[in-house]
Parts: sequence; C-alpha cells; structure tokens
Amino acid sequence: MISFCPRCGQPTRQRVPAGDNRKRSVCGACGYIHYENPRLVLGAVIEWQGDILLCRRAIEPRYGLWTLPAGFMENGESTEDAAARESQEEARARIDQMQLFTLIDVPEINQVHVFYRGILQDGRHSPGEESLETALFSEERIPWAQLAFRTVRLTLEHYFADRRAGEFKPHRLVLEDQGAEDRGRKTED
Repeated sequence: MISFCPRCGQPTRQRVPAGDNRKRSVCGACGYIHYENPRLVLGAVIEWQGDILLCRRAIEPRYGLWTLPAGFMENGESTEDAAARESQEEARARIDQMQLFTLIDVPEINQVHVFYRGILQDGRHSPGEESLETALFSEERIPWAQLAFRTVRLTLEHYFADRRAGEFKPHRLVLEDQGAEDRGRKTED
C-alpha cells in the first residue's frame, strides 16, 4: 500500500476500482491506480562434477547462511537471463545447459521463486559482492541446517531425488505458510 501517488504526489486511498476485485491504492486527484504484484526471485542449481554450488550470504536477510545463487528479476530480463545474471553476480559463475527446474509460489510474502538447473562452466566460481564465500558441496556435505531459505531446501531436495531417479523434471509447489513445518503443497510435478 502506498500513501502518495507516484504520478502526481497527491494522497491515495484504498478502494476497489471499477472492473477490479481487490483494493488498490487509488489517487483521488489524477485517478492513477497503483498495482502491487508478486516479485520474481530467480536462481540456479549449478552442478560441477556431481557437486552443487552454494553461496554464503553477505547481506540480510539471513546473513551468513547458505543459499543457491538467486535474486530479484530486473525489468527487461527473461527468467533465464535473470538466473544467469544472479549466478554471475553472486558466485561469479557462468552456466551451460540451463533448464527450468522449480517454480515455487510464496503467497505470504508476495513472491514467486523460480530455479533453473545447469552446469558450471569451467568449474570456476568466487564470491560476488553479496556473498561471503562460495563452495561446491556433495549431497552429503550440503549444510542443510544452515540453508537460508525454505525454497532453496525444497529445490535441492527435488534435485537430489530426481538425480537419484535418473530423470529431471520440472516441479511446481505452493508454500502455504513460511513458519509451518509442512514443506509445501505440491500442485503439479
């Protein structure tokens, strides 16, 4: 919710505009309707010789915990371009053979997390500005208790399960409640 119109600076009020079904911030002076929509977070599961690349966060939220390279999509990017850019920015990693892997709705925080999977080019990686360190981990060495986000844990769990089954497929999940013990409700695989 915004209090002032981004076009003319006048106060807004919450109301349901004609033809809509949700309350929006509407400017009383110029009539501008401010829409707030979910934000896309893009990232990648990057494999090198059986190990997975993780980054230890140098920023909040979850400073010091481990994650897959990921971040918010920018305007003018495709989802694949955003995942590749975030991998480069956070882990100085370049990816080959990218394929869509997980799409996870997180309605509680108005986000959609999308992860691709791919292969690390040349095995090279190093911390970017938002990472304290980067490292390659076998499945057994993944720091599960120090993972920063539930969507990362779910993506890695699906990745290793698919790898053991010998077939990767896209996964779609909805997280009902970030604080719940439930790991998410599958909507389709």
